[in-house]
Amino acid sequence: MRTTRRQFIKVSALGAGSLAVAASTLKWSAASSLFAGADASQAFTRSPTYCEVCFWQCAGWVYKDNDGRIQKIVGNDEDLHCNGRFCPRGTGGVGMYHDTDRLKTPLIRTVVDGEETFRVAGWDEALDYIAARMKEIASRYGPECVALFTHGSGGAHFGHMLKAFGSQSITAPSFAQCRGPREVAFLTTFGDIVYSPERTDIRDTKCLVLIGSHLGENMHNGQVQEMSDAIDKGATIITVDPRFSTVAGKSKFWLPIKPSTDMALLLAWIHVLIENGWYDKEYVERYTYGFEELKAHVKPFTPEWAYGITTIDPHVIRQTAKEMFNASPAVIIHPGRHVTWYGDDTQRLRAVAILNALLGSWGRRGGFYNPEKAEVPEYPVPPFPQPKRMPTEAYEGKYTLANEVVSNGLCEATIPTTDKSCNFKIWFVNGTNLMAALPDQETTLKAIDALELMVVIDTMPTEITGYADVILPECTFLERYDMLRKSPHREPNIALRMPATEPKYNSKPADWMARELGIRLGLEAWFPWNNIEEMLDWQLKQIGSSLEEMKRIGVKKFPRTADDLYFAPGEDISFNTNTGKIELYSTDMENEGFNPLPVYTPHEEPPEGFYRLIYGRAPMHTFSRTANNPNLTDLMDENTLWVNPKVAKMWGLKSGQYVKLSNQDNKVSTFSIRVRVTERIRWDSVYMVHGFGHNNTKLSRAHGRGVNDTELITRVKIDPVMGGTGMRGNFVTFVFDTDGKEAAV
Repeated sequence: MRTTRRQFIKVSALGAGSLAVAASTLKWSAASSLFAGADASQAFTRSPTYCEVCFWQCAGWVYKDNDGRIQKIVGNDEDLHCNGRFCPRGTGGVGMYHDTDRLKTPLIRTVVDGEETFRVAGWDEALDYIAARMKEIASRYGPECVALFTHGSGGAHFGHMLKAFGSQSITAPSFAQCRGPREVAFLTTFGDIVYSPERTDIRDTKCLVLIGSHLGENMHNGQVQEMSDAIDKGATIITVDPRFSTVAGKSKFWLPIKPSTDMALLLAWIHVLIENGWYDKEYVERYTYGFEELKAHVKPFTPEWAYGITTIDPHVIRQTAKEMFNASPAVIIHPGRHVTWYGDDTQRLRAVAILNALLGSWGRRGGFYNPEKAEVPEYPVPPFPQPKRMPTEAYEGKYTLANEVVSNGLCEATIPTTDKSCNFKIWFVNGTNLMAALPDQETTLKAIDALELMVVIDTMPTEITGYADVILPECTFLERYDMLRKSPHREPNIALRMPATEPKYNSKPADWMARELGIRLGLEAWFPWNNIEEMLDWQLKQIGSSLEEMKRIGVKKFPRTADDLYFAPGEDISFNTNTGKIELYSTDMENEGFNPLPVYTPHEEPPEGFYRLIYGRAPMHTFSRTANNPNLTDLMDENTLWVNPKVAKMWGLKSGQYVKLSNQDNKVSTFSIRVRVTERIRWDSVYMVHGFGHNNTKLSRAHGRGVNDTELITRVKIDPVMGGTGMRGNFVTFVFDTDGKEAAV
């Protein structure tokens, strides 16, 4: 058992609810048909919101009955993200509001009779305590030694406070643990990123290639709707996955690739396109740089070469390459979302970008469109103070092409060493359970143990709350205002989130917390508004709207400033790269000492008796944040382990049987997982949905349900280009637990 100065404390019933009373929650099935049997005389009122259950942030309407109780969430018909339709997660989002396990009041770590515990605190006491500690610690180390880890809308408010305080060390695990390699790969190729929602023109595509992207299971709402429309119009779907995923069942081609060999397939596809002349010659001639170097580079990478690595038949490689060419330029080799796999991920996504460039899909209908974002002025505040140290200095010259702050870089920089002039001393953690989000939990725990102050702001008592010095209960997105949503899309647009009801319990919105803390820190000049309504109304009036109008309509669209959704035929385009061209041969990569062309690297094979651990998503859950949602656990309350029948026969495994898992470093899962024997997974791999296996007993529906895959990810392959954490190099074997389904915590 690891002993640390900072002990994990189970959040008591003082700060989180006890077991939920079934009658107090609205079941998802009931919510989805709420109005079907409603009395015609029943009055419902609605207020606008945008969803916080996942990053897609679909805009919708929250309906309340005439007693003021939240009953249902539906999509806003004007919203480009959802087209009026919410996914199961979104419709089940009301469960976040009703969940009786929620954090209820501020808590401060204390010691009673020699034991660390939490005590209830009022808001004034909690914020005064945090402000005093921040001032004292900053006086010794500087404000730059404060870091914010965030995932979600609250990060904008706490980030504003932190920058006013003097630190710009603000990071989202979604970069280095998820999408970062694709952004850097596309940036170094096209001079622009993929954005979120992705700029993929799926509704008009004729061929969609999904290589490790599980549309329909990760439930990216707008993309799933567009894919359905594309299929109805006859689009070809090509799915590359060692698992027969949901979308593989909708595909013309399923390529059950050997895990870790995707780069070999991508290089073989590039080879086939060039050798056969199956590429957009005019587009490549006009817009790209480095074609001849690429052609020479891929000469050896034949389909026969790739077959020995990937197990994909050479004929299938050629056939699928021809399908892409036949559809071009209305073809998308999808860049994916969670792409941190093996440590060479930026290079792999560079190959994806190059394929799209050869087929002429960037800037073309059915490929990648040019998004536009609504320009909304920021409320006037003084310039932020210039930090003496920038967050990138924490990496000491590493990850030079990262275009966002690397979360694991900040985590590692928190651990004291003799050669560092400053380690981070304070963490704010908002809306992200770092014990599930960051791989290599041992490193995370070492960093946490070195902190002088950790403040966790969340709605739920997730594992990270147990290590906090102060816990601040954030109200759910249904109970608060937030910044305007103004993500880029085909049309510039904004969406409003406003509270449908008062915050439950003694929870507060992030904007209020950040402003109150800022005032205590002497930062009033950066919070000149009296409340967030005043700030939002000022912003909206600058663009010809108002808070009153947005409360009525929820979503407002604006005309594009130019007719440039796609390239015009023969148009001269200057790309934001060193050469002004699409760089097949990347000068940025070369200048930083990396391979300018993608290179195949063999990866470690499973030891005998072990299987590669693959993890993914489910359409009704978002990471670990929804595992306790009373509406969504009705749909899926635990993960299962997909095992190939041949492997199951070798081990004597049966469907429904519970086993524990042990990885290559002898790390054994805390809990057990139910086996699912299925032909839908290769024999060399096993698969589970991420986000389960919570060990906090105050999560009454999620505790002990399934296995936490992060617990078994002890080997992490760092992408040297941008710091991404490759997590697919871990292997597991089966441990038969004779003590039953659950293990004691």
